[in-house]
Amino acid sequence: MNKKFINIDKTVVLGKNVKIENQVVIKGKSFIGDDCVIKNGSVIIDSSIGKNCIIENSKIDNSILNNDCIIGPYANIRPNCVVGDNVKVGAFVELKNSIIGKKTKIAHLAYIGDAELGENVNVGCGVVFANYDGKNKKFSKIGNEVFIGCNVNIVAPVNIADKTYICAGTTVTNDTEIGDFVIGRVRQENKKRH
Repeated sequence: MNKKFINIDKTVVLGKNVKIENQVVIKGKSFIGDDCVIKNGSVIIDSSIGKNCIIENSKIDNSILNNDCIIGPYANIRPNCVVGDNVKVGAFVELKNSIIGKKTKIAHLAYIGDAELGENVNVGCGVVFANYDGKNKKFSKIGNEVFIGCNVNIVAPVNIADKTYICAGTTVTNDTEIGDFVIGRVRQENKKRH
């Protein structure tokens, strides 16, 4: 039987007109801004949520969201993240120790760890920030108005300049300059099987 509950610690501060749906947990020294909607199944721990945010069935831990963000479903915002205004963090996106600039969109199925993304960045489906070399975590910086196509690997540490366009399927290992067009695919080759 599916029990209905809402669990909010006494240390939590809620703004005006906050809507909290079923099976939500808000713990620690969390703050939820005015006019937010916290949908079913969300967990918020020691985090600050700005005004007019929608969080759908997602976890936010020790992080800061600014205003007008849309999170989830099934997003995981791990500790030490700062998410700017009007950011979309969509289905099955994981963030860790990262800064996300305003109006950036990370729609689905991506991992961003140890990185700073500028404003108005588009992160395609299947993008992975390869931040661990087996011994140390490495940091990457992404400029403003960068397009990162689907299934791109960002191998840290790299600095991606403003207005860089990274084609789908590319593995990025080098820094770019403003406005670069980056493609790193092997040319398709079709061979007969028999």
